[in-house]
Formats: sequence, structure tokens, C-alpha cells
Amino acid sequence: MEPIKIATAQFENRSNDKKYNLEKIRQLSAIAAADGAQAIAFHECSVTGYTFARHLTEEQLLEIAEPIPNGPSVGKLQEIAAINNITVLAGLFEKDASNNLFKAYVCVDKNGLVAKYRKLHPFINPFLKPGNEYVVFDLQGWKCGILICYDNNVVENVRATALLGADIIFMPHVTMCTPSPRPGAGFVDPALWERRATDPTPLRLEFDGMKGRSWLMKWLPARAYDNAIYAVFANPIGMDDDQLKNGCSMIIDPFGDVIAECRKLDEEVVTATLTPEKLHTAGGYRYRQARRPALYKDIIGAAHQSEQKVVWLQQQSGAVQ
Repeated sequence: MEPIKIATAQFENRSNDKKYNLEKIRQLSAIAAADGAQAIAFHECSVTGYTFARHLTEEQLLEIAEPIPNGPSVGKLQEIAAINNITVLAGLFEKDASNNLFKAYVCVDKNGLVAKYRKLHPFINPFLKPGNEYVVFDLQGWKCGILICYDNNVVENVRATALLGADIIFMPHVTMCTPSPRPGAGFVDPALWERRATDPTPLRLEFDGMKGRSWLMKWLPARAYDNAIYAVFANPIGMDDDQLKNGCSMIIDPFGDVIAECRKLDEEVVTATLTPEKLHTAGGYRYRQARRPALYKDIIGAAHQSEQKVVWLQQQSGAVQ
């Protein structure tokens, strides 16, 4: 297995403006390809926008959702991949032949769809159905998995994907800067974003503090470290509907170290070289080898009723998720 160059990106998407968002994906993919990247990852629902979907009826969401792989957005992503000779990973709403709705993330190269994943723990709209399987696919000789946003907070999902052979897990998100019981959490004032060019310090303090990056760094590096995988995190920056997001898209190695990160208060692409040696020299590999599943297989696999509550969504809508 040879080293591979992977890029992650951040940009300010527009709600339900696929043409605009796909053009941004095209532009940033070209930058990544010029830097030698063989693949680039974008955030959750990067094609469609995300947070606005909490207001949509089933009929409205069906209008926005597309079939995969035969929908126009996957076709456009294939075109972008072919023009730049780069693999593109991006997210959108999917509808199947029976009009079931899913939160999907796709990997597309010049030949078409490589992989599709459906979010296991969707919540932004009550008409979305959960996915029911993990996905592992090949990328330039590397085994890759995908887990979308909340899926990564359930640690079993990351471990299961790693045990299925994933060396790299793509982790597209729309996260941070929302209320939560955790200390310091909350929304960030959109006015700070509007003043970012002339007064960036207050915005940086909010983005890097407990509302944003400081919270992320409590858990995201642990997912990579514990499982000895590369984590490719992608998150939007700027306004997503009425919520401000802080970006900080990053790539973390199997030692839990950040090896590339977007730090601009703007759209950005960063690239890192992933080397196979770290997959086996990192401590997480040894710990995985030392597991004793007989001790806990019945505990981990015991019957459990899944209950998912999203605090900020409850606060805004009164809905129970």
C-alpha cells in the first residue's frame, strides 16, 4: 500500500442551492488536485445545505432529494472528478424508488459512484429514515469507511467500521456552535461572521473555544487514536441557514495528531499525506489486537432501545428527537 494524499475542505454552503454548492465543490476540488490530492472530502449535505431541512415537509424534502447513482448531482460530481482527476466525497439527501428519504454521502470518481453511505442516526428532519449498514470501500489500495456526524459520537460505529477493515474513515459533519448541556456550549452570533474581515478576534475566540474546536478536540482525536485509523473530518464554515458554523476541517492520524487543518475564517482546502506505516505502529492497533471479545460480546450486543435526543433541536422546535 502506497502513501495517499487526501484533502479536506470547508466552505459556506447555500440552502437548497445545488448549482452554487456544486460550483464551490468544483472550485475547491481543482485546488486540491493542483496540490496533488487524490481525493477530497466535503461536509455533510454539502450539495444541498443542511440545517434548513428541519423546516421541510415530506413533499418539500422529496423535491430536493435525488436518486443515487442516477441523479443529476452524482452526475455533476462525476464530471468534477473527471475534469480534475480526483475522487470527490460529498453529501446530499437521497430518495429511493419507493420515495424513502435518507441522508446520504457518496464517493465518486471519474468512472461514477464508488460508494454510498446512509446516515445511521439522522435527526434534522423526521421524514428521514436511518441507514442500516456500514460501508467499507477501496480507494487507491486503502480501505475506507464513512460515518456521518452523529454516527461518530456513538463509539461502537467507529470501532465496527475499523474492525471491518477501514484504514481511513471519512467523517463529514455539520456540527459545533449549538446549545448543549456541556459547559460553554451555545450558538455564535452571526454578526461576528459579518465583521470577520475587520474584527476577527472575537469570532476566533468563539470558534476555538468550548462552543467549537475545544469541544471537538475532547473526542475526535480519540476516535482516531483508539482505533488506529486516519480520520478525515469535514465541516462547513459560515452561515448554514440561521446557524453559524466554525469549519476547522481537519485530518487526524492514527496517533491522534492533527496533521492538516483549515484555519482560515473563510473557505479553504488542506492536504495531508497518509502513510500506511502509522496504521500498525500506533497504539490503537496494538490495543485492537489485544481485545478479548468473549468478555463483552454479550454486553455490547445486548438488546437496547435506541433513544436519540438532540438538545438544540428540541430547544428550537419543541420536538422530541
